[in-house]
Amino acid sequence: MQERAHRGFTLWFTGLSGAGKSTLSSRLYALFRERGYHTELLDGDEVRTHLSKGLGFSKEDRDINIDRIGYVARLLARNGVLVLTAAISPYRDARDAVRDAHEKDSIPFIEVYAEAALDALAERDVKGLYKRALAGEIPHFTGVSDPYEPPTHPELTVRTDRDSVDQSADQILTYLQRQGLIG
Repeated sequence: MQERAHRGFTLWFTGLSGAGKSTLSSRLYALFRERGYHTELLDGDEVRTHLSKGLGFSKEDRDINIDRIGYVARLLARNGVLVLTAAISPYRDARDAVRDAHEKDSIPFIEVYAEAALDALAERDVKGLYKRALAGEIPHFTGVSDPYEPPTHPELTVRTDRDSVDQSADQILTYLQRQGLIG
């Protein structure tokens, strides 16, 4: 399929581990590609492996990681790419700095909060990470032993503990259509 010309933007997913950021962004990535949009997905785990290798989980290292993801997302978006990011991005000030950089370049930045109750995340956690973190076995686990600062004014909140991936994706697609960012 031929790619269509369009204005780039960044769709920034934030939320706790296991909240569905990667699943939802992967679904949207596939939908955008099927529709001929030039799209890239910056997944937090992959970025940590390739772009932020060697960073730990201190606040400073997490902020550096988010700054790097935001920088790459902004470069891609200003060149007409629909960018999806899926990273916990636990600190509000780091997300706000990425938003500000996008706004300075007149690039739409859409923050999507993948919200899910901690009990639901622990219940569906196949790796048992929440159980281990709640038992004190995993230090610096966001939402348990490290803070997570939910967005105060995200463009969208999707309830991934109540709604299906398709329902959440539809909510996001409707928003993007209403904003004139996709056809």
